[in-house]
Amino acid sequence: MKLIKTGLAFVGVLGSLMLGPAYAAGKIVIGYSAPALLGGQGQIQAGLVNGAKAKGWDVLTVTSGGDAQKQLNDINDFIAQKVNAIVAVPDDSAGICQAVKAAKAAKIPFFTIDRSPSGCEIDMVVLSDNYLAGKQAGEAMVAFLTQKYGSAKGTVLEITGNLAQNVAQLRGSGFNDVIKKNPAIKVITKVGDWDAPKGVDIVRDVASAEANLDGIYMHSDCVYSEGTVQTLKELGKGALSGDKGHIFLASVDACLSALELMRAKKFDHASNQPIPDFGVLAADFIEKRIKGEAITPGEIKKDGTLWSPARIEKADVGMQLFLSTTAINSSNMNDERLWGNIEKKNGG
Repeated sequence: MKLIKTGLAFVGVLGSLMLGPAYAAGKIVIGYSAPALLGGQGQIQAGLVNGAKAKGWDVLTVTSGGDAQKQLNDINDFIAQKVNAIVAVPDDSAGICQAVKAAKAAKIPFFTIDRSPSGCEIDMVVLSDNYLAGKQAGEAMVAFLTQKYGSAKGTVLEITGNLAQNVAQLRGSGFNDVIKKNPAIKVITKVGDWDAPKGVDIVRDVASAEANLDGIYMHSDCVYSEGTVQTLKELGKGALSGDKGHIFLASVDACLSALELMRAKKFDHASNQPIPDFGVLAADFIEKRIKGEAITPGEIKKDGTLWSPARIEKADVGMQLFLSTTAINSSNMNDERLWGNIEKKNGG
């Protein structure tokens, strides 16, 4: 377990064993459990640590490596150490409820980032508005087809994530609700299950069978963008943006790989997740919770941020903070605030 010192007098692991809800004394320690620290996950942790640092708090960090049981064990350790709040990116949305139950019994606030629990209620989930992300991709696709044909028509492939997960469902419904308003657009939906090789097979099969394929919408460019572009090139369908025969590529996430492809005129749209802000905002709401302030549904705005406007909604899993995604194309792909560009700056 790693303790990140963020401004208070140093609190070691042995000392933290005696820490309780001691907000009045200024001794705030947050326990954070991440599945990994690659890519966006590293930026989520950095956001939480920076948000805590600004408040003079310390953060205990652990990484599960994708092992749901290890994550439960780590969180139980946080509970034993009497941290003031627990934050996790769940490895298992249902399994995390065991830890939530134990934290509730110890009266420790529980927050998750990026993923909701399933079957239990926590204090808050901080995540992107995945429906909006899909909607933005749909609007970009319709605009391209309208420009190409003079009206919104054509054939589009949709490569989904795991449709058993709420994230994929929302990214799909946001996109398709836009497309349904344009009945001359044909959508071929294939389940990709967040599996890159499966995505490659889907692109190869559909692009080979559909001579007039106009566009591809993928639920995650982190998973599918590079394989899609390479496969289209192998099929002789890799025309660049703006060139005749170009297949319009749209996605959610705005990973570094997608931004680099966009800069090379091989990719067109990505709905950016405000990943660097997840942890910062989680820290703000943890502070409200510790102070005993109510967290209520409603809209939140902050000028100069990519996530504004955001909204808080009450759900069966607790309060959910939905952060706006941003439509990224060639006009704003170099914005330094995009998490993919931050990743590049940090060495990618």
